[in-house]
Amino acid sequence: MAVRAEQLRLTLLFVPAAAVLCAFFLIPLGSLLVVGAGGEFGLGAYAMVLTNSRYLRSLLSTIMVSGAVTAATLAISGIVGLFLFRNRFPGRSLLTAMLTLPLAFPGVVVGFMIILLAGRQGLIGEMTAALTGERLVFAYSLSGLFAGYVYFSIPRVILTVMASAEKLDPDLEAAARSLGARPWQIVRDVILPGLRPALVASGAICFATSMGAFGTAFTLATNIEVLPMTIYTEFTLNAHIAVAAALSLVLGAITWLILSLARTVTGAAVAASA
Repeated sequence: MAVRAEQLRLTLLFVPAAAVLCAFFLIPLGSLLVVGAGGEFGLGAYAMVLTNSRYLRSLLSTIMVSGAVTAATLAISGIVGLFLFRNRFPGRSLLTAMLTLPLAFPGVVVGFMIILLAGRQGLIGEMTAALTGERLVFAYSLSGLFAGYVYFSIPRVILTVMASAEKLDPDLEAAARSLGARPWQIVRDVILPGLRPALVASGAICFATSMGAFGTAFTLATNIEVLPMTIYTEFTLNAHIAVAAALSLVLGAITWLILSLARTVTGAAVAASA
C-alpha cells in the first residue's frame, strides 16, 4: 500500500513537469524541425547555414561577436567583481547597484542607449567632432552591437564572481605570498583556479545570450548582419519560413552545445549562474 501511494505521488509530481516540457520545449522544437524540413530545400535547409555565403557570414559574425563579448565581459567583470567583494568603501553599495542596473533594461533600451552614446548625434560623435573635426559613429555596426552586449552582460558576471569569491580561501593566498609568489602568480595559480567554475558558467551564459539576443541588434540593425537578424529577415521580409526555422534550430543547437560543454566542466554551476 505504501509503495502504491509513493508511486501515485511520483506520478502526480511528474505530470505537471511533463506537461511543461511538452508545451514549452518538445512541441515547439518538433514544430520547428518539421517546418524547417518541409520547405523547398527539404533537409538541405539545415545545411544552408554552411553552404550559403550570406548565412555562413552571418553565423561567423554572430560567433565572433559573442566570443569577443564573452572575453571582454569576463575580463572586466572578473576584476571589478573581485575588487568589490574584497574592498569596503563609502558608496560601494551604490556602485554595485549601478553596475547591476542593466539587468532591468530590455535589449531595445540598451540599443537606444548605444545610439545616444555612439550614434550620428551621440555624445562620442559630438566630442570627436569638436576635438578632431570628424564625427566618430559606430553604433550601427558590429562595434556598437559589441558595446551593447558587453553593457548588458557585465552585471550577471559581476554578481556571479562576487558570490564565488566568498568561497576563496584567503589562507591559500597568504601561503603563496609567504613562499615568494608575485601578485600575478597568485592571481594565476590561486585566484583564477578558485573562480574557474564561476567564470566558465557565467561565460557560457554570456556567450549563449549574445548568440540569441535580438532586441539590441534590431535597434542597431543598419549595418549589422548577425544570425538573429538574418532569421528575422527571412521570416518577415522574404517569407522563407522553412529557412528561418532551420536557421533557428542551428542557432539553438550551437548555444545548447556551448552550455552543455560548460555544464560538463562546472556541473550545476551553469544553471545556478543563469
